[in-house]
Amino acid sequence: MNKLFLSIVFAFCFLQLSAQNVMTPEILLQLNKVSGKGISKDGNHVIYSVSKYNKSLNTSKTNYYSIPISGGEAMLIDNYKTLLSNKNVSPNGAYIISTSEVKLQNIEGSDFYNDVSNSNVQIYDALNYRHWDTWEDGKYSHIGYQSTQNKNDNWIDIMLNEPFDCPTKPFGGSEDYVWNPNSKSILYVAKKLTGTEYATSTNTDIYEYDLASKITKNLTEENKGYDTQPAFSSKGQLAWLQMKRDGYEADKNDIIIKINDESVNLTGAWDETVDSFVWQDKGEKIYFIAPTFGTMQLFEIAIPTSTKKISKPKQLTEGQFDVSGIVGQVNNAIVVSRRDMNHAIELYSVDLKTGKMNQLTHENEEIYNGLDLSTVEKRMVKTTDGKDMLTWVIYPPNFDSSKKYPTILYCKGGPQGPLSQSYSFRWNYQLMAANGYIIVAPSRRGMSGFGVEWNEQISKDYGGQNMQDYLSAIDDISKEPYVDTDRLGAVGASYGGYSVFYLAGIHEGRFKSFIAHDGMFNLRSMYGTTEELFFVNWDLGGNYWDASNVAAQQSFEKFNPVNYVDKWTTPILIIQGGKDYRVPIGQGLEAFQAAQLKGIKSKLLYFPEENHWVLNPQNSLVWQREFFKWLQETL
Repeated sequence: MNKLFLSIVFAFCFLQLSAQNVMTPEILLQLNKVSGKGISKDGNHVIYSVSKYNKSLNTSKTNYYSIPISGGEAMLIDNYKTLLSNKNVSPNGAYIISTSEVKLQNIEGSDFYNDVSNSNVQIYDALNYRHWDTWEDGKYSHIGYQSTQNKNDNWIDIMLNEPFDCPTKPFGGSEDYVWNPNSKSILYVAKKLTGTEYATSTNTDIYEYDLASKITKNLTEENKGYDTQPAFSSKGQLAWLQMKRDGYEADKNDIIIKINDESVNLTGAWDETVDSFVWQDKGEKIYFIAPTFGTMQLFEIAIPTSTKKISKPKQLTEGQFDVSGIVGQVNNAIVVSRRDMNHAIELYSVDLKTGKMNQLTHENEEIYNGLDLSTVEKRMVKTTDGKDMLTWVIYPPNFDSSKKYPTILYCKGGPQGPLSQSYSFRWNYQLMAANGYIIVAPSRRGMSGFGVEWNEQISKDYGGQNMQDYLSAIDDISKEPYVDTDRLGAVGASYGGYSVFYLAGIHEGRFKSFIAHDGMFNLRSMYGTTEELFFVNWDLGGNYWDASNVAAQQSFEKFNPVNYVDKWTTPILIIQGGKDYRVPIGQGLEAFQAAQLKGIKSKLLYFPEENHWVLNPQNSLVWQREFFKWLQETL
């Protein structure tokens, strides 16, 4: 009877919300996804794509458009690639780069034994046997080149028989390689390590392959962390992004340039990290995106003529939004993608002299004009160690301060990175608020945009100060008369999922509901099954069997959620992807089994074909419906 009543209540509430003009899971799924492709060869137009999902066919359709860089009407185009310069073609037009999967190692049973063609066994003798959501199959992504004039010329693999990847896996793309402006060499990014070294290191380097001699040279051998995104200016000057420390995937990211064969750090003295960059067309500046105070903004920095004349970065844009990507620059305008907690990505031009932004695309304007939007406010919260912490508070549409609202603490993943004005198609603040919840999103320790020290503090302190930051945020907002303190919840994914599992054992009755997606539950078994070991080595302090390692022992004992299950009493929804090899399936199953055996109201939402994210649109719709159904039942 209770289940039937709750189902009726949920259906009624959902219909009531749908009857209002607010965001729903179905509307979110139908939003147009805008992506900038580049500036046209003539410099007058922005080329971009719009992808839209068709639920009945379970497919997405992508169209391409051209719009004047000064603004105006967009025009549907057929072959957008002919309008853009092809970075894969050498500057002299003689050669073109392409990528290919090259089989270099025996993995399958049939690779070893020719009479077992129907076997499906995989045989490994070293680490890095799987990565992100894919088991290693002995194939490596290689780049090579061939003539643009003679299609019969052989493709030349510039990585020869090396068992390394370029683009780098799992997320590398065309930013991992570039032609030298002289067309005589190709620069590319690779992590030329194997086995345990590959799994425990972040040491990617930038290599230069000479077409004439076929000799490869390591340009960044002295640096032991990440070296990525090589790019040349119009003057032929090289720049790239660099992290210094091996094994630290969230290290400060700096812009490095070459001046007279010397590597010069442009942003080393700047107390923040760089997300991405492009050269100015004249080669006199670099434009880059970086987090700052809960947003992502556009900056510029001048190129010095000597190592003694490095200037400070200058912030070009400012506002309660994220500049999420750079499309390209022409004269005094640069085109960027922009989003905020109420709006998905659209394209804007930025006046480089004034910072004024002009919206170019309006692909979702009609939808948003028909919705009541959330109010998003900054709230400064005093932490237990006396610091001021920015916290985003997202209020339901048509918020009435005389009423009481259920309130959700949003626990960010990462654990490092910005909690900014992002717009997710899964963890969507606008949608959560539209369902009648106040959302509290604190920029706890580990968030970038508040200086390097704030960002780095969380490493080896997973259950420490940042957990107190979470509690400070929810306790602070709970003082408001419009917060129903009998209906508080906490939700999160990845490190946010870990946060939920950990808070479940220490929250002292604050929360009435939890949702954890792909979260770390048992740090010992996590360490034994995750693939990028450099991540857990750095953040947890090392392995669990070394009794002399104080930092690691604290992580695996004091900060391990599994050790606090005896204190679990609160209902919990656990979501797990079957192909998540970063936080493998056992984490979610262990947590669900513990909750069930303790008799706690709990549910397991299992996606066998999803990785650390939920990418299938219909799966995402089920995710949203179950998410809000659980909150309706428990809050």
